[in-house]
Amino acid sequence: MQQMTIPDFGLVVLMGPSGSGKTTFARKHFAKSEILSSDVYRTVVGDDDLSSRTTRAAFDVMGYIARKRLEARRIVVIDATNLYREHRGIFANLARQQNAPLTAIVFELSESACQRQNAKRTDSEPRPHHVVRRHWQTLKRTMKTLPKEGFRRKCRIKTPEDGTDTEIRLEPLVCDRRGETRPVDIIGDVHGCRQELEDLLAKLGYRIESEATDDGGTRYRVTPPGTRQAVFLGDLVDRGPDSPGTLELVMDMVDDGAAIAVQGNHDNKLMQALAGRDVQRGHGLAETMEAIEKRPEAFRERVRTFIESMASHFVLDGGNLVAAHAGMAEHLQNRSGREVREFGLYGDSDGSTDEDGCPIRGDWGRDYRGATAVVYGHTPTARPEWVNNTLCIDTGCVWGGPLTALRHPEREIVQVPARQVYQSPPPKAMEARAETGPDGQQAADQELDLSELQGVLRINTRLDGTVTVKPDHSAAALETMSRFAVDPRWLIYVPPTMAPCRAAPEGELVERPAEAFEHYRKRGVKTVVCQDKHMGSRGIVVVTRDGSHGCIYTRTGRRFFDDPERETAVLDRFR
Repeated sequence: MQQMTIPDFGLVVLMGPSGSGKTTFARKHFAKSEILSSDVYRTVVGDDDLSSRTTRAAFDVMGYIARKRLEARRIVVIDATNLYREHRGIFANLARQQNAPLTAIVFELSESACQRQNAKRTDSEPRPHHVVRRHWQTLKRTMKTLPKEGFRRKCRIKTPEDGTDTEIRLEPLVCDRRGETRPVDIIGDVHGCRQELEDLLAKLGYRIESEATDDGGTRYRVTPPGTRQAVFLGDLVDRGPDSPGTLELVMDMVDDGAAIAVQGNHDNKLMQALAGRDVQRGHGLAETMEAIEKRPEAFRERVRTFIESMASHFVLDGGNLVAAHAGMAEHLQNRSGREVREFGLYGDSDGSTDEDGCPIRGDWGRDYRGATAVVYGHTPTARPEWVNNTLCIDTGCVWGGPLTALRHPEREIVQVPARQVYQSPPPKAMEARAETGPDGQQAADQELDLSELQGVLRINTRLDGTVTVKPDHSAAALETMSRFAVDPRWLIYVPPTMAPCRAAPEGELVERPAEAFEHYRKRGVKTVVCQDKHMGSRGIVVVTRDGSHGCIYTRTGRRFFDDPERETAVLDRFR
Protein backbone atom coordinates (compact mmCIF):
# COMPACT_ATOMS: atom_id res chain seq x y z
CA MET A 1 0.00 0.00 0.00
CA GLN A 2 1.36 3.42 -0.95
CA GLN A 3 0.81 6.50 1.19
CA MET A 4 0.09 10.02 0.00
CA THR A 5 0.52 12.99 2.31
CA ILE A 6 -1.31 16.13 1.29
CA PRO A 7 -2.25 19.33 3.18
CA ASP A 8 -5.54 19.33 5.06
CA PHE A 9 -6.37 22.61 3.35
CA GLY A 10 -5.89 23.52 -0.27
CA LEU A 11 -6.67 22.55 -3.83
CA VAL A 12 -6.18 18.99 -5.09
CA VAL A 13 -6.32 18.64 -8.87
CA LEU A 14 -6.87 15.12 -10.24
CA MET A 15 -5.29 14.64 -13.68
CA GLY A 16 -5.60 11.73 -16.08
CA PRO A 17 -7.35 10.25 -19.12
CA SER A 18 -10.96 9.15 -19.06
CA GLY A 19 -11.10 5.70 -17.53
CA SER A 20 -8.03 6.15 -15.34
CA GLY A 21 -10.07 5.90 -12.12
CA LYS A 22 -10.14 9.53 -10.92
CA THR A 23 -13.81 9.56 -9.91
CA THR A 24 -13.61 6.22 -8.10
CA PHE A 25 -10.47 7.40 -6.31
CA ALA A 26 -12.05 10.71 -5.29
CA ARG A 27 -15.19 9.07 -3.91
CA LYS A 28 -13.15 6.61 -1.88
CA HIS A 29 -10.77 9.09 -0.27
CA PHE A 30 -12.67 12.39 -0.01
CA ALA A 31 -16.02 13.58 1.29
CA LYS A 32 -18.77 14.31 -1.21
CA SER A 33 -18.75 18.00 -0.24
CA GLU A 34 -15.02 18.22 -1.06
CA ILE A 35 -15.31 16.94 -4.66
CA LEU A 36 -16.14 19.16 -7.65
CA SER A 37 -16.71 16.99 -10.73
CA SER A 38 -16.70 18.39 -14.26
CA ASP A 39 -19.18 15.68 -15.34
CA VAL A 40 -21.58 16.68 -12.57
CA TYR A 41 -21.42 20.39 -13.36
CA ARG A 42 -21.72 19.87 -17.11
CA THR A 43 -24.98 18.17 -16.24
CA VAL A 44 -25.96 20.98 -13.88
CA VAL A 45 -25.45 23.74 -16.44
CA GLY A 46 -26.38 21.85 -19.63
CA ASP A 47 -28.11 18.54 -18.78
CA ASP A 48 -25.34 16.58 -20.52
CA ASP A 49 -22.18 15.32 -18.85
CA LEU A 50 -20.51 14.61 -22.23
CA SER A 51 -21.17 17.91 -24.00
CA SER A 52 -18.00 19.91 -24.64
CA ARG A 53 -20.16 22.99 -25.25
CA THR A 54 -20.91 23.23 -21.53
CA THR A 55 -17.33 22.61 -20.35
CA ARG A 56 -16.43 26.29 -19.96
CA ALA A 57 -19.61 27.06 -18.03
CA ALA A 58 -19.07 24.01 -15.84
CA PHE A 59 -15.52 25.10 -15.00
CA ASP A 60 -16.74 28.63 -14.24
CA VAL A 61 -19.20 27.24 -11.68
CA MET A 62 -16.58 24.90 -10.23
CA GLY A 63 -14.14 27.80 -9.94
CA TYR A 64 -16.68 29.90 -8.05
CA ILE A 65 -17.50 27.12 -5.57
CA ALA A 66 -13.81 26.28 -5.16
CA ARG A 67 -13.08 29.93 -4.33
CA LYS A 68 -15.75 30.00 -1.63
CA ARG A 69 -14.45 26.78 -0.09
CA LEU A 70 -10.87 28.07 -0.07
CA GLU A 71 -11.98 31.35 1.46
CA ALA A 72 -13.49 29.24 4.24
CA ARG A 73 -10.18 27.34 4.46
CA ARG A 74 -11.51 24.01 3.23
CA ILE A 75 -10.04 21.34 0.98
CA VAL A 76 -11.23 21.17 -2.66
CA VAL A 77 -10.79 18.21 -5.01
CA ILE A 78 -11.19 18.89 -8.76
CA ASP A 79 -12.37 15.72 -10.52
CA ALA A 80 -11.75 16.31 -14.24
CA THR A 81 -9.22 15.22 -16.83
CA ASN A 82 -7.42 18.58 -16.33
CA LEU A 83 -5.21 17.80 -19.30
CA TYR A 84 -5.39 21.23 -20.87
CA ARG A 85 -3.49 24.18 -19.47
CA GLU A 86 -6.42 26.58 -19.78
CA HIS A 87 -8.47 24.37 -17.43
CA ARG A 88 -5.64 23.76 -14.97
CA GLY A 89 -4.83 27.46 -15.03
CA ILE A 90 -8.22 28.33 -13.54
CA PHE A 91 -7.40 26.35 -10.43
CA ALA A 92 -3.67 27.14 -10.29
CA ASN A 93 -4.47 30.87 -10.35
CA LEU A 94 -7.19 30.38 -7.75
CA ALA A 95 -4.81 28.56 -5.40
CA ARG A 96 -2.27 31.35 -5.83
CA GLN A 97 -4.87 34.06 -5.14
CA GLN A 98 -6.12 32.27 -2.04
CA ASN A 99 -2.63 31.36 -0.77
CA ALA A 100 -3.68 27.73 -0.73
CA PRO A 101 -1.42 24.71 -1.28
CA LEU A 102 -1.77 23.20 -4.77
CA THR A 103 -1.45 19.43 -5.22
CA ALA A 104 -1.65 17.36 -8.40
CA ILE A 105 -2.60 13.68 -8.24
CA VAL A 106 -1.64 12.31 -11.64
CA PHE A 107 -3.09 9.04 -12.96
CA GLU A 108 -0.33 7.69 -15.20
CA LEU A 109 -1.89 4.35 -16.12
CA SER A 110 -1.03 2.67 -19.39
CA GLU A 111 -3.31 3.38 -22.33
CA SER A 112 -4.59 -0.22 -22.34
CA ALA A 113 -5.53 0.00 -18.65
CA CYS A 114 -7.41 3.25 -19.27
CA GLN A 115 -9.26 1.73 -22.24
CA ARG A 116 -10.28 -1.33 -20.21
CA GLN A 117 -11.55 0.71 -17.27
CA ASN A 118 -13.31 3.16 -19.56
CA ALA A 119 -15.22 0.30 -21.21
CA LYS A 120 -16.44 -0.86 -17.78
CA ARG A 121 -17.85 2.55 -16.75
CA THR A 122 -21.21 2.34 -15.02
CA ASP A 123 -21.59 5.92 -13.77
CA SER A 124 -21.98 7.31 -17.29
CA GLU A 125 -21.57 6.41 -20.93
CA PRO A 126 -18.02 5.26 -21.86
CA ARG A 127 -15.93 7.76 -23.83
CA PRO A 128 -14.99 6.88 -27.43
CA HIS A 129 -11.78 4.90 -27.90
CA HIS A 130 -10.04 7.72 -29.76
CA VAL A 131 -10.85 10.24 -26.99
CA VAL A 132 -9.14 8.08 -24.37
CA ARG A 133 -6.09 7.72 -26.63
CA ARG A 134 -5.91 11.49 -27.17
CA HIS A 135 -6.17 12.05 -23.41
CA TRP A 136 -3.37 9.58 -22.74
CA GLN A 137 -1.07 11.20 -25.30
CA THR A 138 -1.82 14.68 -23.95
CA LEU A 139 -0.98 13.61 -20.40
CA LYS A 140 2.55 12.63 -21.46
CA ARG A 141 3.18 16.14 -22.80
CA THR A 142 1.53 17.77 -19.80
CA MET A 143 3.84 16.22 -17.22
CA LYS A 144 6.75 18.36 -18.42
CA THR A 145 5.02 21.71 -17.80
CA LEU A 146 3.42 21.11 -14.39
CA PRO A 147 6.22 22.57 -12.20
CA LYS A 148 6.17 25.84 -14.18
CA GLU A 149 2.41 26.07 -13.68
CA GLY A 150 2.72 25.98 -9.88
CA PHE A 151 2.18 22.25 -9.31
CA ARG A 152 5.22 21.66 -7.13
CA ARG A 153 3.50 18.99 -5.02
CA LYS A 154 2.75 15.95 -7.15
CA CYS A 155 1.50 12.42 -6.33
CA ARG A 156 1.31 9.59 -8.87
CA ILE A 157 -1.07 6.70 -9.50
CA LYS A 158 0.58 4.28 -11.98
CA THR A 159 -1.59 1.15 -11.88
CA PRO A 160 -5.28 0.42 -11.25
CA GLU A 161 -4.19 -1.25 -8.01
CA ASP A 162 -2.57 2.02 -6.86
CA GLY A 163 -5.91 3.74 -7.18
CA THR A 164 -7.63 1.32 -4.83
CA ASP A 165 -4.69 0.49 -2.56
CA THR A 166 -3.61 3.97 -1.52
CA GLU A 167 -3.82 5.60 1.89
CA ILE A 168 -4.14 9.38 2.02
CA ARG A 169 -2.90 11.17 5.09
CA LEU A 170 -3.94 14.78 5.62
CA GLU A 171 -1.45 16.91 7.51
CA PRO A 172 -1.70 20.51 8.75
CA LEU A 173 0.42 23.25 7.22
CA VAL A 174 3.77 23.96 8.88
CA CYS A 175 2.33 27.16 10.33
CA ASP A 176 -0.76 25.45 11.74
CA ARG A 177 -0.15 24.71 15.43
CA ARG A 178 -3.62 25.43 16.68
CA GLY A 179 -3.58 22.18 18.59
CA GLU A 180 -0.71 23.36 20.78
CA THR A 181 -2.20 25.22 23.72
CA ARG A 182 0.80 25.32 26.05
CA PRO A 183 1.79 28.76 27.38
CA VAL A 184 4.52 30.46 25.36
CA ASP A 185 7.10 33.21 25.70
CA ILE A 186 7.39 35.19 22.48
CA ILE A 187 10.78 36.84 22.02
CA GLY A 188 11.43 39.83 19.76
CA ASP A 189 14.30 40.47 17.33
CA VAL A 190 17.60 39.38 18.90
CA HIS A 191 20.02 40.54 16.15
CA GLY A 192 23.02 38.70 17.54
CA CYS A 193 22.64 39.96 21.12
CA ARG A 194 23.27 36.52 22.63
CA GLN A 195 24.10 37.69 26.16
CA GLU A 196 20.90 39.71 26.40
CA LEU A 197 18.99 36.68 25.10
CA GLU A 198 20.45 34.56 27.88
CA ASP A 199 19.53 37.28 30.38
CA LEU A 200 15.96 37.35 29.09
CA LEU A 201 15.57 33.56 29.09
CA ALA A 202 16.84 33.47 32.68
CA LYS A 203 14.37 36.17 33.71
CA LEU A 204 11.58 34.17 32.06
CA GLY A 205 12.56 31.16 34.16
CA TYR A 206 14.50 29.08 31.61
CA ARG A 207 17.51 27.18 32.97
CA ILE A 208 20.51 27.38 30.62
CA GLU A 209 23.41 24.93 30.63
CA SER A 210 26.24 24.95 28.10
CA GLU A 211 29.46 23.17 27.28
CA ALA A 212 32.17 23.61 24.68
CA THR A 213 32.18 21.30 21.66
CA ASP A 214 35.14 19.76 19.87
CA ASP A 215 34.71 22.03 16.85
CA GLY A 216 35.06 25.20 18.92
CA GLY A 217 31.36 25.86 19.31
CA THR A 218 28.93 25.58 22.21
CA ARG A 219 26.20 23.04 22.99
CA TYR A 220 23.26 24.52 24.89
CA ARG A 221 20.71 22.66 26.95
CA VAL A 222 17.80 24.86 27.93
CA THR A 223 15.03 23.72 30.26
CA PRO A 224 11.79 25.74 30.08
CA PRO A 225 9.78 26.51 33.21
CA GLY A 226 6.95 23.98 33.44
CA THR A 227 5.31 23.31 30.07
CA ARG A 228 6.23 26.66 28.54
CA GLN A 229 7.91 27.07 25.16
CA ALA A 230 9.83 29.96 23.61
CA VAL A 231 8.75 31.41 20.28
CA PHE A 232 11.38 33.43 18.38
CA LEU A 233 10.15 36.10 15.97
CA GLY A 234 13.14 35.92 13.63
CA ASP A 235 16.00 38.28 12.80
CA LEU A 236 18.29 36.28 15.03
CA VAL A 237 21.36 37.59 13.21
CA ASP A 238 23.22 40.70 11.97
CA ARG A 239 24.18 43.99 13.60
CA GLY A 240 24.85 42.51 17.06
CA PRO A 241 28.09 41.10 18.51
CA ASP A 242 27.46 37.33 18.35
CA SER A 243 25.25 36.02 15.54
CA PRO A 244 26.85 32.53 15.48
CA GLY A 245 26.37 32.13 19.24
CA THR A 246 22.76 33.30 19.00
CA LEU A 247 22.13 30.75 16.26
CA GLU A 248 23.70 27.97 18.31
CA LEU A 249 21.51 28.77 21.29
CA VAL A 250 18.26 29.02 19.32
CA MET A 251 18.97 25.99 17.10
CA ASP A 252 19.71 23.83 20.14
CA MET A 253 16.50 25.01 21.79
CA VAL A 254 14.47 24.19 18.68
CA ASP A 255 16.14 20.79 18.29
CA ASP A 256 15.34 19.96 21.92
CA GLY A 257 11.72 21.11 21.64
CA ALA A 258 12.18 24.06 23.97
CA ALA A 259 11.46 26.61 21.23
CA ILE A 260 10.06 27.23 17.78
CA ALA A 261 11.09 30.03 15.43
CA VAL A 262 9.79 31.97 12.43
CA GLN A 263 12.01 33.34 9.71
CA GLY A 264 12.97 37.01 9.62
CA ASN A 265 14.22 39.00 6.64
CA HIS A 266 17.80 39.07 7.99
CA ASP A 267 17.71 35.30 8.49
CA ASN A 268 16.41 34.90 4.95
CA LYS A 269 19.29 36.90 3.46
CA LEU A 270 21.82 34.90 5.47
CA MET A 271 20.29 31.68 4.12
CA GLN A 272 20.63 32.96 0.56
CA ALA A 273 24.23 34.02 1.13
CA LEU A 274 25.10 30.61 2.58
CA ALA A 275 23.53 28.99 -0.48
CA GLY A 276 25.91 30.98 -2.70
CA ARG A 277 23.38 33.45 -4.05
CA ASP A 278 24.35 37.01 -4.91
CA VAL A 279 22.80 39.19 -2.18
CA GLN A 280 23.77 42.60 -0.90
CA ARG A 281 25.76 42.19 2.31
CA GLY A 282 24.63 45.33 4.07
CA HIS A 283 22.98 45.91 7.47
CA GLY A 284 25.40 43.60 9.25
CA LEU A 285 25.25 40.60 6.89
CA ALA A 286 28.90 40.99 5.85
CA GLU A 287 30.07 40.75 9.47
CA THR A 288 27.74 37.79 10.13
CA MET A 289 29.09 35.92 7.10
CA GLU A 290 32.66 36.65 8.14
CA ALA A 291 32.00 35.18 11.60
CA ILE A 292 30.13 32.13 10.29
CA GLU A 293 32.73 31.37 7.62
CA LYS A 294 35.25 30.86 10.43
CA ARG A 295 33.13 27.97 11.68
CA PRO A 296 33.27 24.43 10.25
CA GLU A 297 31.36 23.58 7.08
CA ALA A 298 28.99 21.38 9.08
CA PHE A 299 27.93 24.39 11.18
CA ARG A 300 27.32 26.54 8.11
CA GLU A 301 25.19 23.80 6.54
CA ARG A 302 23.27 23.37 9.78
CA VAL A 303 22.50 27.10 9.84
CA ARG A 304 21.36 27.11 6.21
CA THR A 305 19.11 24.09 6.72
CA PHE A 306 17.71 25.50 9.95
CA ILE A 307 16.74 28.84 8.42
CA GLU A 308 15.27 27.09 5.39
CA SER A 309 12.98 25.08 7.70
CA MET A 310 11.68 28.14 9.59
CA ALA A 311 7.99 28.90 9.10
CA SER A 312 6.53 32.15 7.77
CA HIS A 313 4.34 32.37 10.88
CA PHE A 314 2.71 30.22 13.52
CA VAL A 315 -0.96 29.95 14.47
CA LEU A 316 -1.08 28.89 18.11
CA ASP A 317 -3.39 28.38 21.07
CA GLY A 318 -6.42 27.08 19.19
CA GLY A 319 -6.21 29.93 16.69
CA ASN A 320 -6.16 32.69 19.30
CA LEU A 321 -2.54 33.73 18.63
CA VAL A 322 -0.35 34.37 15.58
CA ALA A 323 3.40 34.86 15.84
CA ALA A 324 5.16 36.32 12.79
CA HIS A 325 8.30 38.32 12.15
CA ALA A 326 6.74 41.37 10.49
CA GLY A 327 3.09 40.60 11.19
CA MET A 328 0.36 38.76 9.34
CA ALA A 329 -2.80 40.24 7.83
CA GLU A 330 -5.99 38.42 8.75
CA HIS A 331 -6.67 37.03 5.26
CA LEU A 332 -3.18 35.47 5.14
CA GLN A 333 -3.21 33.70 8.50
CA ASN A 334 -2.85 29.91 8.47
CA ARG A 335 -2.16 29.85 4.73
CA SER A 336 0.91 29.37 2.57
CA GLY A 337 2.28 30.95 -0.56
CA ARG A 338 4.48 33.75 -1.78
CA GLU A 339 2.25 36.55 -0.48
CA VAL A 340 2.21 34.95 2.97
CA ARG A 341 6.01 34.57 3.03
CA GLU A 342 6.56 38.15 1.83
CA PHE A 343 4.21 39.61 4.43
CA GLY A 344 5.81 37.51 7.15
CA LEU A 345 9.27 38.78 6.20
CA TYR A 346 8.58 42.42 5.38
CA GLY A 347 5.06 43.29 6.52
CA ASP A 348 3.04 45.78 4.51
CA SER A 349 5.90 47.00 2.35
CA ASP A 350 6.42 47.50 -1.36
CA GLY A 351 10.21 47.67 -1.06
CA SER A 352 10.46 51.47 -1.31
CA THR A 353 12.65 53.54 1.03
CA ASP A 354 12.60 57.07 2.42
CA GLU A 355 15.22 59.78 1.97
CA ASP A 356 17.36 58.19 4.70
CA GLY A 357 17.32 54.78 3.02
CA CYS A 358 14.98 53.24 5.62
CA PRO A 359 12.20 50.94 4.35
CA ILE A 360 8.76 52.53 4.11
CA ARG A 361 6.40 50.22 5.96
CA GLY A 362 2.64 50.45 5.95
CA ASP A 363 0.91 50.50 9.34
CA TRP A 364 -1.11 47.32 8.75
CA GLY A 365 -1.95 46.98 12.44
CA ARG A 366 -3.88 50.26 12.32
CA ASP A 367 -6.51 48.63 10.10
CA TYR A 368 -6.41 45.15 11.65
CA ARG A 369 -9.77 43.92 12.92
CA GLY A 370 -9.07 40.23 13.50
CA ALA A 371 -10.11 38.32 16.60
CA THR A 372 -6.72 36.54 16.59
CA ALA A 373 -3.95 38.37 18.45
CA VAL A 374 -0.86 38.98 16.28
CA VAL A 375 2.54 39.41 17.96
CA TYR A 376 5.42 40.49 15.73
CA GLY A 377 8.73 42.35 15.50
CA HIS A 378 10.68 43.76 12.52
CA THR A 379 9.72 47.42 13.03
CA PRO A 380 11.60 48.85 16.05
CA THR A 381 9.35 50.60 18.53
CA ALA A 382 10.14 52.61 21.66
CA ARG A 383 7.59 50.70 23.73
CA PRO A 384 5.35 47.69 23.12
CA GLU A 385 1.71 48.74 22.66
CA TRP A 386 -1.37 46.73 21.82
CA VAL A 387 -3.04 48.22 18.74
CA ASN A 388 -6.19 46.53 17.42
CA ASN A 389 -5.14 43.20 18.95
CA THR A 390 -1.61 43.41 17.47
CA LEU A 391 1.63 43.93 19.39
CA CYS A 392 5.13 44.78 18.14
CA ILE A 393 7.86 43.66 20.56
CA ASP A 394 11.00 44.65 18.62
CA THR A 395 12.36 47.29 20.98
CA GLY A 396 15.76 47.65 19.30
CA CYS A 397 18.09 45.82 21.70
CA VAL A 398 21.00 46.14 19.28
CA TRP A 399 20.48 49.92 19.35
CA GLY A 400 20.44 50.15 23.14
CA GLY A 401 16.78 49.41 23.77
CA PRO A 402 15.60 46.48 25.89
CA LEU A 403 15.14 42.94 24.60
CA THR A 404 11.46 42.18 24.98
CA ALA A 405 9.29 39.09 25.41
CA LEU A 406 5.57 38.59 25.79
CA ARG A 407 4.18 35.91 28.06
CA HIS A 408 1.05 34.35 26.55
CA PRO A 409 -1.70 33.91 27.62
CA GLU A 410 -0.84 36.22 30.53
CA ARG A 411 -0.12 39.14 28.16
CA GLU A 412 2.74 40.13 30.42
CA ILE A 413 5.65 42.12 28.98
CA VAL A 414 9.10 41.01 30.21
CA GLN A 415 12.24 42.99 29.33
CA VAL A 416 15.97 43.06 30.02
CA PRO A 417 18.22 46.04 29.26
CA ALA A 418 20.86 46.00 26.55
CA ARG A 419 24.34 45.59 27.94
CA GLN A 420 25.57 48.30 25.61
CA VAL A 421 24.71 50.14 22.41
CA TYR A 422 26.12 47.90 19.69
CA GLN A 423 25.08 50.03 16.74
CA SER A 424 23.80 53.57 16.32
CA PRO A 425 20.17 53.57 15.21
CA PRO A 426 19.47 54.93 11.73
CA PRO A 427 17.49 58.18 11.45
CA LYS A 428 13.82 57.84 12.39
CA ALA A 429 14.25 54.23 13.47
CA MET A 430 13.49 54.68 17.17
CA GLU A 431 11.45 57.88 17.34
CA ALA A 432 9.42 57.67 20.53
CA ARG A 433 6.05 59.37 20.71
CA ALA A 434 5.86 62.35 23.02
CA GLU A 435 4.79 61.40 26.52
CA THR A 436 1.72 63.64 26.25
CA GLY A 437 0.71 62.36 22.81
CA PRO A 438 -1.72 59.57 22.00
CA ASP A 439 -0.67 55.98 22.41
CA GLY A 440 -0.76 53.57 19.49
CA GLN A 441 -4.36 52.48 20.01
CA GLN A 442 -5.60 56.04 20.38
CA ALA A 443 -3.79 57.08 17.22
CA ALA A 444 -5.38 54.19 15.35
CA ASP A 445 -8.82 55.13 16.70
CA GLN A 446 -8.77 58.71 15.38
CA GLU A 447 -10.38 57.66 12.10
CA LEU A 448 -13.66 55.80 11.84
CA ASP A 449 -13.77 52.67 9.71
CA LEU A 450 -16.87 52.87 7.53
CA SER A 451 -17.05 49.07 7.28
CA GLU A 452 -17.70 48.91 11.02
CA LEU A 453 -20.84 51.03 10.66
CA GLN A 454 -22.41 49.23 7.71
CA GLY A 455 -25.09 46.56 7.90
CA VAL A 456 -26.62 45.28 11.10
CA LEU A 457 -24.42 46.01 14.12
CA ARG A 458 -24.58 43.82 17.20
CA ILE A 459 -22.79 45.23 20.23
CA ASN A 460 -22.25 42.94 23.20
CA THR A 461 -22.67 44.66 26.56
CA ARG A 462 -21.73 43.20 29.91
CA LEU A 463 -24.91 44.20 31.72
CA ASP A 464 -27.68 44.04 29.15
CA GLY A 465 -26.72 41.45 26.55
CA THR A 466 -26.59 42.32 22.87
CA VAL A 467 -27.71 45.69 21.52
CA THR A 468 -28.74 45.64 17.86
CA VAL A 469 -28.38 48.72 15.64
CA LYS A 470 -30.28 48.58 12.35
CA PRO A 471 -28.61 49.73 9.09
CA ASP A 472 -30.84 52.78 8.62
CA HIS A 473 -30.10 53.94 12.16
CA SER A 474 -26.34 53.58 11.78
CA ALA A 475 -26.43 55.35 8.40
CA ALA A 476 -28.32 58.27 9.91
CA ALA A 477 -25.70 58.56 12.64
CA LEU A 478 -22.70 58.71 10.30
CA GLU A 479 -22.62 62.50 9.96
CA THR A 480 -23.06 63.08 13.66
CA MET A 481 -20.42 60.53 14.56
CA SER A 482 -17.90 61.88 12.04
CA ARG A 483 -18.37 65.56 12.91
CA PHE A 484 -19.56 65.98 16.47
CA ALA A 485 -19.09 62.82 18.51
CA VAL A 486 -16.27 61.43 20.58
CA ASP A 487 -14.51 58.30 19.35
CA PRO A 488 -17.06 55.46 19.57
CA ARG A 489 -14.56 53.24 21.39
CA TRP A 490 -14.77 55.58 24.39
CA LEU A 491 -18.55 55.33 24.62
CA ILE A 492 -20.27 53.54 27.46
CA TYR A 493 -23.71 52.16 26.68
CA VAL A 494 -26.38 53.90 28.78
CA PRO A 495 -29.88 52.45 28.20
CA PRO A 496 -32.94 54.71 27.83
CA THR A 497 -34.07 54.09 31.42
CA MET A 498 -32.22 55.45 34.42
CA ALA A 499 -30.74 52.04 35.29
CA PRO A 500 -29.65 49.39 32.72
CA CYS A 501 -32.04 46.75 33.98
CA ARG A 502 -35.29 45.33 32.73
CA ALA A 503 -38.51 47.22 33.45
CA ALA A 504 -40.56 46.14 36.44
CA PRO A 505 -42.81 43.22 35.48
CA GLU A 506 -45.91 44.76 37.14
CA GLY A 507 -47.19 47.89 38.77
CA GLU A 508 -47.09 51.52 37.64
CA LEU A 509 -43.36 52.07 38.14
CA VAL A 510 -40.99 51.50 35.22
CA GLU A 511 -38.31 50.24 37.60
CA ARG A 512 -37.83 49.68 41.31
CA PRO A 513 -34.58 49.83 43.32
CA ALA A 514 -34.83 46.29 44.71
CA GLU A 515 -35.16 44.74 41.28
CA ALA A 516 -32.44 47.01 39.85
CA PHE A 517 -29.95 46.02 42.56
CA GLU A 518 -30.81 42.34 42.11
CA HIS A 519 -30.14 42.74 38.37
CA TYR A 520 -26.65 44.04 39.12
CA ARG A 521 -25.98 41.47 41.84
CA LYS A 522 -26.66 38.54 39.51
CA ARG A 523 -24.12 39.95 37.04
CA GLY A 524 -21.33 40.28 39.57
CA VAL A 525 -21.52 44.06 40.03
CA LYS A 526 -20.40 44.84 43.57
CA THR A 527 -20.65 48.66 43.58
CA VAL A 528 -23.46 50.87 42.23
CA VAL A 529 -23.18 54.68 42.18
CA CYS A 530 -26.56 56.44 42.50
CA GLN A 531 -27.27 60.02 41.46
CA ASP A 532 -30.22 62.33 42.09
CA LYS A 533 -32.19 62.96 38.91
CA HIS A 534 -32.56 66.56 37.78
CA MET A 535 -33.48 68.24 34.52
CA GLY A 536 -30.06 69.64 33.71
CA SER A 537 -27.60 68.14 31.25
CA ARG A 538 -25.58 65.19 32.48
CA GLY A 539 -22.07 64.39 31.33
CA ILE A 540 -20.38 61.00 31.28
CA VAL A 541 -16.70 61.18 32.20
CA VAL A 542 -14.27 58.50 31.01
CA VAL A 543 -10.64 58.63 32.18
CA THR A 544 -7.85 56.11 31.59
CA ARG A 545 -6.47 54.28 34.61
CA ASP A 546 -3.27 56.35 34.63
CA GLY A 547 -5.19 59.60 34.15
CA SER A 548 -3.30 60.54 31.01
CA HIS A 549 -6.34 60.70 28.72
CA GLY A 550 -10.06 61.15 29.03
CA CYS A 551 -13.20 62.63 27.54
CA ILE A 552 -16.63 63.94 28.59
CA TYR A 553 -19.70 63.33 26.50
CA THR A 554 -23.47 63.41 26.77
CA ARG A 555 -25.51 60.22 26.83
CA THR A 556 -26.10 60.65 23.08
CA GLY A 557 -22.35 60.51 22.39
CA ARG A 558 -21.81 64.22 21.65
CA ARG A 559 -19.00 66.11 23.29
CA PHE A 560 -20.23 67.78 26.48
CA PHE A 561 -17.97 70.82 26.12
CA ASP A 562 -17.26 72.67 22.89
CA ASP A 563 -14.25 74.33 24.52
CA PRO A 564 -11.30 71.87 24.92
CA GLU A 565 -9.84 73.94 27.78
CA ARG A 566 -13.05 73.65 29.81
CA GLU A 567 -13.08 69.89 29.18
CA THR A 568 -9.46 69.60 30.33
CA ALA A 569 -10.18 71.62 33.48
CA VAL A 570 -13.05 69.30 34.44
CA LEU A 571 -11.05 66.18 33.62
CA ASP A 572 -8.25 67.37 35.91
CA ARG A 573 -10.66 67.00 38.82
CA PHE A 574 -10.99 63.28 38.10
CA ARG A 575 -7.30 62.48 37.65
